[in-house]
Amino acid sequence: MSALPSTSARAPRIAMLSVHTSPLAQPGIGDAGGMNVYITELACALAQLGAQVDIFTRRTAPEQPDCVQLAEGVLVRHITAGPFEGLKKDDLPGQVCYFSQALWRSADRGPDSGAPYDLVHSHYWLSGQAGSLLAERWDIPLVHSMHTMGRVKNAHLAPADKPEPLGRIIGEEQVVAESDALIANTEFEAQELAEYYDADPAKVHVIAPGVDLETFTAHAPDGLSRDQERALLGLRPDEDVIVFAGRIQPLKGPDVLVDALGLLSRRSGEQQIFDDSPAGHSHSRFPTLIVLGGASGRKQALAELKERVTRQGINAHVRFVPPASRADLARWFRVADLVAMPSRSESFGLVALEAQACGTPVVASKAGGLKFAVKHMESGILVPDHRPSSWADALSRLLGDTELRGRLAANARAAAAIFTWQNTAKATLEVYDGAMHEHRAQVNM
Repeated sequence: MSALPSTSARAPRIAMLSVHTSPLAQPGIGDAGGMNVYITELACALAQLGAQVDIFTRRTAPEQPDCVQLAEGVLVRHITAGPFEGLKKDDLPGQVCYFSQALWRSADRGPDSGAPYDLVHSHYWLSGQAGSLLAERWDIPLVHSMHTMGRVKNAHLAPADKPEPLGRIIGEEQVVAESDALIANTEFEAQELAEYYDADPAKVHVIAPGVDLETFTAHAPDGLSRDQERALLGLRPDEDVIVFAGRIQPLKGPDVLVDALGLLSRRSGEQQIFDDSPAGHSHSRFPTLIVLGGASGRKQALAELKERVTRQGINAHVRFVPPASRADLARWFRVADLVAMPSRSESFGLVALEAQACGTPVVASKAGGLKFAVKHMESGILVPDHRPSSWADALSRLLGDTELRGRLAANARAAAAIFTWQNTAKATLEVYDGAMHEHRAQVNM
């Protein structure tokens, strides 16, 4: 076990806030996604280094217990704030103060016992709003991770998407101003914080997220071959398979992928466009697209995407699969020929790391953190725009070139392996330590 930063007298007690989505929720359903994975993995890695982490989230069902142990040293605490069901994410700003008050009442140990935590680490702007209230109440530092930013999303808005409201933009500005430290996934995100929110560069710390290299592996832990894993998932051994894994929403760009495949279908008439089989064994190799995820935000998003598939005439080549467990997600990545991420904006893109850790190349948008998660022509391909023609070209190039695909696949695992949650946790503890030291210095001035 690695030592904590030298200036810490003991293991820090961390109040981690995830107001609008629980780390216990299944990624790919509703608002649960990469942030859920990030919080879970970071908290567990911090605990392995000796920290005590309590993750506070809003209760969304009456039967949810007050406390759930996620791992040794990590507790998930449910806070009642507003009705259990029926509230959308856009409704939650009105519950932030009540959430903060209820959290304070549940955690506070009285005026003479000191603060129950050494710092607050909030995730997403709603949690940042609550975190700023709690940090002031307990006179402790606030560390914040944005994950997504309203102004950045509005700058890369999808045609069918609606802009983020002014209330969110103002709330994000306030959180950035109030935070003692901000954690960005990449240098590019750090620049966006300064450009869009006037963040003090001295407060911004760049820490890349990690990947679970034990779950996401190039070889099945149960010893099954690739063909056997494909058979379990209802796929043929010789089938060209593209996997899209993520929430069904315009920001993630599944429409771009569907339109690109529709264009390929019209270009080819499905006649051997990817056929690299030996002479005398010719057959159609039009790819199968696996859409792995659920609708997010707009309930009709999934139905609209299915209608788009029908309009493009590719129903026979698209399968919609419900969100999968982490182990099953790794299996889907292993059996894929490539994983596609046509996102219009990504703070990082954990799916890219997870797919590459499984030895599968990624075709991704040259957007946000994906430029750092995917090494162009080393572990995948970066597409410069979201035009269906550009994506059709990239997909057909990779699927049609066995040698290139093999070379990228061989490099993919190594490209992902440099990102570990242990390194993320160590760097985050250093940020915590610096924020606590600076806060104490200001208090003693």
